[in-house]
Amino acid sequence: QVQLVESGGGLVQAGGSLRLSCVASGRAFSRYFMGWFRQAPGQERKFVAGINWSGGSTYYADSVEGRSTISRDNAKNTGYLQMNSLKPEDTAVYYCAAGYYSSNYRTTHSYSYWGQGTQVTVSS
Repeated sequence: QVQLVESGGGLVQAGGSLRLSCVASGRAFSRYFMGWFRQAPGQERKFVAGINWSGGSTYYADSVEGRSTISRDNAKNTGYLQMNSLKPEDTAVYYCAAGYYSSNYRTTHSYSYWGQGTQVTVSS
């Protein structure tokens, strides 16, 4: 079992930045591919970014490409999502997830473990 706890969300003005963190406990975090997803009210949960076990490969949704950076520190069992130039449409609950690598890493079904989510609200 892996337990994931996100933090770092909050209220920010458009154009601002936030750094989300995801701390893992339990089985070796470094074994797993890690993803960040977000879910706005009334919408499905959508892929934001993903990173492989070593941090050597990263993947982004088109909506955040160039504005966000995903990273991880396996020694600290922690993953991060740095988001810059935030827009009101980035408002959502953000979730981190972990699972063994799958070519379907953009889908929620590829992840076995989920955090409880952290709210990000971007005001215009």
